[in-house]
Amino acid sequence: MRYRFLVVYEQGEHNYSAYVPDLPGCVSTGATLGEAREHIRAAIAFHLEGMRADGEDIPVTDPAEVAEYLEVEVADPATVPGN
Repeated sequence: MRYRFLVVYEQGEHNYSAYVPDLPGCVSTGATLGEAREHIRAAIAFHLEGMRADGEDIPVTDPAEVAEYLEVEVADPATVPGN
């Protein structure tokens, strides 16, 4: 069965980390983004197998998390009157 989950990747000083907001505790790391992607894919499969073995429901509805990039314009403090 195929599942779809949001994965968040964060670049650290020496590696990448990844986590799945809809699967608390499902995390992984990798030396590169590609490695982190491979590792989190395996971690998700392992996590879901554990959930199934424990009789837990696997969240198969729409993901609870949504991610997007937003552009925000912030005034330069030097151009704001009174600063």
